[in-house]
Amino acid sequence: MDMKAQTKPAGAVTRKRVMPAALSGVICLAVVFALFFYLGRSMGTANMLNTMMHTAHDLLLNTVFYLMGICVLTGALGRIFVEFGVVKLLERILRPLMRPLFNLPGVASLGAVMTFLSDNPAIISLASDKRFSSYFKKFQFISLTNFGTAFGMGLLVMVFMVGQGYFWEPVVGFVGAFCGCVVSTRIMQHFVLRNYPHYLTESVDVEKPMDKTEEDEGGEKTVFIRVLNSLLDGGRSGVDVGLAIIPGVLIISTFVMILTFGPSAGGEYTGAAYEGVALLPWLAGKVNFVFEWLFGFGDPHLIAFPITALGAVGAALGLVPNFIAQGWIDGNAIAVFTAIGMCWSGFLSTHTAMLDTLGYRDLTSKAILAHTIGGIVAAIAAHLLFVLVEFVAAV
Repeated sequence: MDMKAQTKPAGAVTRKRVMPAALSGVICLAVVFALFFYLGRSMGTANMLNTMMHTAHDLLLNTVFYLMGICVLTGALGRIFVEFGVVKLLERILRPLMRPLFNLPGVASLGAVMTFLSDNPAIISLASDKRFSSYFKKFQFISLTNFGTAFGMGLLVMVFMVGQGYFWEPVVGFVGAFCGCVVSTRIMQHFVLRNYPHYLTESVDVEKPMDKTEEDEGGEKTVFIRVLNSLLDGGRSGVDVGLAIIPGVLIISTFVMILTFGPSAGGEYTGAAYEGVALLPWLAGKVNFVFEWLFGFGDPHLIAFPITALGAVGAALGLVPNFIAQGWIDGNAIAVFTAIGMCWSGFLSTHTAMLDTLGYRDLTSKAILAHTIGGIVAAIAAHLLFVLVEFVAAV
């Protein structure tokens, strides 16, 4: 049975409005020309191009390869956890929390663990297993997109923050992401039931069973071979993730940094890496009291992280070393970055594909809205918890 067909009410006619190719081309040219005209006029055309290339090159050498190293190590660790049953153990420990907090069956905890160790789409591979999906009602099944995304790349984010010299702040951020996940998942379930009330009682029927995993066959191998295979296979998957984040880091981070940083220390543009027009801090400065009150941000430049995390958390992490070098970051910012980086984890670039795979593309806008709210709640929760921890420690 085609799941996509199930999501459309009987007799419904789908009309798709397509923008004429000529008009979309004109709009694209106008936007690109306006952007580069603004940057070129402020920085000088030659300096603008040199800054872009130097920034991208420095990000590749000093950020992407560092992130790739973390991906390889965490990928190997995650595969070891799967191979020797740690994931199943964690799933059993977390199972009692699923129903009261997320209104999900206990088996959903397996999705949280898998996405935390890898990335958002890991929840889709689980959802395609009929043994897994049979536990869910349809409204719960659809909300797995929000639930899994909130923990995506969590291990990578936390290990990266620890590598920057912060230890308990990422734990605070993790708790904040957990709070944001509860809010995002519950709101998504509300949206689904408001549009499709009958999904409250309808069960999911997925036809494709999950393929037999290496974990199922691991008992026939020696412990040494299982460890070796897990390390190598997990490391290889880490390399794939490291390669996958290169476009996001180089493209998104380069432009975000150009819009975040200002000219050189002498006030002139030299074409060096990490120079820019400081547009984002200027805009954030107009409403900085909002971010300072909600997130505890002490500098308007910090708003660049959550903006970037909307599209790619790897690119957002690429901003952190330079923020630290500029002295803009404190422990509160690390906690908030961890929370919002985990909870959002580039959901704008994955939600559409994930819901399309599940067969509920028409609910994409609802999922994006719910997860946007969840990410903001995650950041606020992390900030408040950080303040509470510091207050208790001072007393």
